[in-house]
Amino acid sequence: MSIFKNLFNKKEETVKNYSEFWIWFQKNEQKFFDVIKSQNNIESDFLDRLAPKLAELREGFFFLTGMLDDSTAELIFTSDGNIKNIVFVEELVESAPQLKNWKFTAHKPATDIKNVAIQMAGHTFEASNIHFYPIEDATLPDKIDIVAVHDDLNEENRQEITNGTYIFLDNFLGELNFATTIDHLEVVGKDENHPELIAVEKLKDYLIWREKEFIEKYEGLRRDSENDTFSMFEVTLQSGNPLLAVINTDLLNWDRKASHPWIMRIEIAYDGSENNGMPGEKDYHLMNAIEDEMLESLKDADGYLNVGRETAEGIREIYFACKDIRKPSKVMASLKEKYAGQLEMDYVIYKDKYWETFDRFMGATEE
Repeated sequence: MSIFKNLFNKKEETVKNYSEFWIWFQKNEQKFFDVIKSQNNIESDFLDRLAPKLAELREGFFFLTGMLDDSTAELIFTSDGNIKNIVFVEELVESAPQLKNWKFTAHKPATDIKNVAIQMAGHTFEASNIHFYPIEDATLPDKIDIVAVHDDLNEENRQEITNGTYIFLDNFLGELNFATTIDHLEVVGKDENHPELIAVEKLKDYLIWREKEFIEKYEGLRRDSENDTFSMFEVTLQSGNPLLAVINTDLLNWDRKASHPWIMRIEIAYDGSENNGMPGEKDYHLMNAIEDEMLESLKDADGYLNVGRETAEGIREIYFACKDIRKPSKVMASLKEKYAGQLEMDYVIYKDKYWETFDRFMGATEE
């Protein structure tokens, strides 16, 4: 795989869904195959044609391409680590037609450690100069906290070595595994005070073992939050405007938080200029209707817990704790499209097994 390209907007024909994209691709697939195989004019005749078509489907699609053998080109679609786009990359590949000279792949696959050697910014990244050790915390037993140790890291090259180590691990572990299994990763240089270092080739087995333990511990666990207490908090910001929060305080005291390790934060922008940063009546009712639709689709029995919301300074933030990432991504993408032109909306999904996002509410006084 030799080509990795960010997708920029460039209009040609418009495709509105996966089916239309693949119809367009099939019309051009023989020429695309010939270009990739020959490596002639690959930017103008392939990259600059494919990129805008994918951008019409969704922002944040990336791709890699190259020849698997003399008769097969592989096209790998990737979200480049963006959690909320993982499901859409998978859907795109699942909808792909069977084409004789093509292999379509969702996410960069794992690579044999013997074949992972990266040269970047004058530095080498390979199994011989990268090790790791886990940090274990009895108060956070499910957290996978990894320290990667690169022999050559120092203060002057810290950023370069850190970036290269991330790329190395992304290739070694595979994009999906790297993006979803490690809770926290730090890259450091060698130090005589380190615990015993472990060969990096054993990291994959370590993560498999930790994930297996996690699944066995929490498999099938759901929480019924129907009778939970939602408490209201109000603080005054430096601007003098209020911040109002409605939080499920019973849920924050739950001792099984790690079973729902993904936090989804939704941001809805509204005009609060005439009401001390608070929404007017029209926006207030519209945002409540949107939140009701979220709750209808993301039920606690299915593994999606409504933690609460904050409203202030023209922004409402809504929080869910989730067992998985795929359904929340699809629900929010649909709502974002549905309400486009009425309210500006966006969302992020990130790993936070112990819900540290909400620490500021622990011990807070209810209004």
